[in-house]
This record gives sequence, C-alpha cells and structure tokens, in this order.
Amino acid sequence: MRYDQHVLPNGLTIVGEYNEDAQSMAVGFFTRTGSRDETPEISGVSHFLEHMMFKGSERRSAEEVDLEFDAMGARYNAFTSEENTVYYGAVLPEFQERLIDLLTDMLRPSLRQDDFDTEKKVILEEIAMYKDRPQFTVYVFARETYHHGHPLGNSVLGSTESITALERDQMLAYFRRRYAPNNMVVVLTGKYDWDAAVKQIEQTCGGWEQGDASRTITQPDALELERMQPDSKRDRVYLAAVAPAPSAQDATRYAAEVLAEALGGGEGSRLYWALVHPGLADSANMDYSGEDGAGAFYVYASCDPERTTEVIDLIRATLATAQNDGLSDDQIARARRKLASALVLRAETPMGRLVTVGFDYVYRKRIEPLNESVDRLLAVTNEDVAALLHERAFEKLTLVGYGPLAEAS
Repeated sequence: MRYDQHVLPNGLTIVGEYNEDAQSMAVGFFTRTGSRDETPEISGVSHFLEHMMFKGSERRSAEEVDLEFDAMGARYNAFTSEENTVYYGAVLPEFQERLIDLLTDMLRPSLRQDDFDTEKKVILEEIAMYKDRPQFTVYVFARETYHHGHPLGNSVLGSTESITALERDQMLAYFRRRYAPNNMVVVLTGKYDWDAAVKQIEQTCGGWEQGDASRTITQPDALELERMQPDSKRDRVYLAAVAPAPSAQDATRYAAEVLAEALGGGEGSRLYWALVHPGLADSANMDYSGEDGAGAFYVYASCDPERTTEVIDLIRATLATAQNDGLSDDQIARARRKLASALVLRAETPMGRLVTVGFDYVYRKRIEPLNESVDRLLAVTNEDVAALLHERAFEKLTLVGYGPLAEAS
C-alpha cells in the first residue's frame, strides 16, 4: 500500500490509501460533526442536513444528483452519528473525476426553503418509524441515561418537537459553522489517481471558507443506576446496559474490542451461553464503542417479561464474573481471531476499507495499515484484558429497560 496526504491552505485535509491491485476506488467526505455538537434548540439538525445534501445544489437538482450516481454505476450513501457525518461513493477508477465533482458539489447545497419544508416531513416520518423499533428506542434511552446531560447522549434524530421547530436559517448557520474545510477530511482508497484528485479538490474546494467548528472534549461521569420505561404495547422487554470504556484515541481500545467480543460477540460468547443458549433471552450481545475522548461498552438483550429479573441478574453476574475471575486464554484467542478475520474480510474492497481509513485519520491523525491493525489485535494478551477489567468498569453499570415492565418479574 501507498499512503498519501495533502492539506489545502484552508485546512481541508486529503488522505489516501492506494492499492495498485484494486479494481475500484472510493471517496469519502468525513465531516467532524454530529448530534454531540448540537444544542437542544437544533437537536437533529446534523441528520436533517445530511438529507438536504441530496436535495441539490446550484448546479444540480435532486433528480440530477441521483441520475449522476446511477450513470457512474456508483455504490453510494451517507450516514450521521453522534460525532461524524460521512458522504461516500465507490466507482470504477475511470469515474474518479465525476465522483469527486458530484460529491464536492453536493457538499455545497442550495438548502432551498421548499426542499427544507418537504424534507422536514420525511424526517418526522423517520422519527415516528423509529419509535416503532424497540431495539432502537432502548439504545437511545440507554445513551441518554448513561450520559445524563453530556452531549454524547444527544439523539441523532432529534425529537418531533425539535425538528418541527427547526428553521431553515438555523440549519444554514449550523452548516456554515460545522461544514468548514478545517473540520473535514477527504479520504480516497483503492486504485485512484492521487495527483488528479488533489488538483481537482484544490480547484473545487480551495475557496471554501474556514469556520469555528471546535468541540469540547470531556468524559461523561458514569453512574451506577437502573431506570425502567414501561410500554404496555410491547410483548417483549428490551434491556440495555452501559459501562465506561477506552476512548477512540486510547491504545487499550484493542483490548476493549477483544473483551466485548469474548463477552458478547454472538455464538460462543459468555452472554450467549448464559442467556440465549438456555432460552432465557432471544438475543444478547455486547459491543465496544470508542468515541472522541470517551468510550463505552453496550450490552443488549431482549426477553419475555416474566424473565426480566432473571435476565438482568444474569447480565450483572456474567459481567461481574469476568471482572473478578478474568477470561481464559482460549476465549481471548477466539475473540482475537474473529475480530481480525472480520477486519480483513471488510478490507477486501476499497469501499470496505474507506470508513476504517477515514476514522483512523479523523480520530488519531494517522492511517493504520491493515496488517498493523491485525497484528495489534492478535497481540492482545490475557494480561491486557485483565488490566482493563481491573478498572472495575462494570461496577458503574447503567441499566435500562423498555417494554411491558408491569408484567416483569
């Protein structure tokens, strides 16, 4: 692999991981903004703005944006999280110039009032749709409860009230502040023409004005608490537990990934054998999420209302046993191999590699080669995991429940 980097005078950073053997190339614009950068008055604006990028620019209508992607045979999409909004596409190398032209044009949208009014209805429908997805509801509830006022607990979608009240001029002000070139990274992967890409991006983005897109980095204060939200319309109880974990910049993040995989990475994990295999819960898993200056472990399970107390007790017991007694060498070895295999399989295409490369740079200002990431995962030892467990994070567990809790026992 070859690694490229160039910074424009206005602060826009361009990075690349070049692969001569690839048959395609991918481009992504990573904007360091999300729900944690919002105030209550504009809650949900980051996600709403992502939608508006596809509504057209001064050069293209919304229909022309879609037709251009289709004409290139592109695979494309966008997503918004608590911390980032990403726009990306993958094409055959001969369409590189057209893809970059389209993405750079999209990222300076018209934000027309009629488009804003129309898309607001779409966003409100999406919020209503997700209210009918209990797994999503309990996740949002868990983040909000665990962070208790910290901006990482902000909802990505916002609320019906905040989106209804949001005005186009508020979105425009947010766009000008957060979509500044000094707050964005352009990422290329695969078989791209670096010199041509840099020249084109300089011509199209070099005039973008810098902005104040600062972010306050603090860690939330973890609280040991239990909170339940009854909903008699559900026939299952959905549980989520959150505990502090290393940040995205912390060197122990690899040990955190291995720990989460061993405890809740599907079949073969401890939570699977404690809850799913004996039929006490229909699902149980655990994930590690490394974020900007913070991080958390997330446990999720769903069960019959009558099993709620038993499942909660077993979640707590499984985490406490791991914390007190540690994990076996075999459990850690299996978790390492599963994570390393998934990383390699995802990296087989430029599209699959794009987000990893982008977040490497966004969070740590360095692209970590695939072989180095695999080596670091496979190098995680029992002692590394034990050191993480020694911090007793699971003693500060925030646990929430959602569903027909009046029937729970």
